[in-house]
Amino acid sequence: MYSFMGGGLFCAWVGTVLLVVATATDHWMQYRLSGAFAHQGLWRYCLGHKCYLQTESIAYWNATRAFMILSTLCATLGIIMGVLAFAQQSTFTRLSRPLSAAIMFSVSALFVLLALAVYTGVTISFLGRRFGDWRFSWSYILGWVALLLTFLSGIFYMCAYRTQEGPRLSAPR
Repeated sequence: MYSFMGGGLFCAWVGTVLLVVATATDHWMQYRLSGAFAHQGLWRYCLGHKCYLQTESIAYWNATRAFMILSTLCATLGIIMGVLAFAQQSTFTRLSRPLSAAIMFSVSALFVLLALAVYTGVTISFLGRRFGDWRFSWSYILGWVALLLTFLSGIFYMCAYRTQEGPRLSAPR
C-alpha cells in the first residue's frame, strides 16, 4: 500500500507543478504574424519580445482558464489527502483518505481534459485557419503531461485504497 501511495504522491507533486506552470505560462500556441514570431497563453499573448494581457473575454479562454484552475485546486486537495493518508494509516473513516485522494485526482484529470479539449477544438477550428503557420507549444504539452500524471495519481491511490480495504473487507465477522 505504501508503494502505491508513494507513486501516487510523486506523480501528484510533479503533475500539480506542471499544472501550475502550464496555466501560468504563455506558450500554448506559437504562430507567425506579419513575419514576426508570436505566442499566446491563457492570460497574455506576445508579439516579438513585447507581451500584452488578454483583455478580451472570450468564452473558450475563460472556460480553459477555469478548468485549469479547478484542476490545480483539486490536485492540491488530493496532495493534502494523500499526505494525510500517510500520516494516519490506522484510522478508518467513512471515506478513507486514499479513496478521497483518488477521487480528487480523478476529478483533477477530468478538469484538465476538459480544458485541453476546449482549447484544442477552438484552436484547430478557428485559430488554426486564421494563422497559416502555427503550432501548439510547450505549455500546452505540459498540460497533457499533467493530465497523464494526475490520472496516474488517481490510479495509484485507488490501488492503495483497494489494498487497504481488501484485508478489512475479507476478514470474517
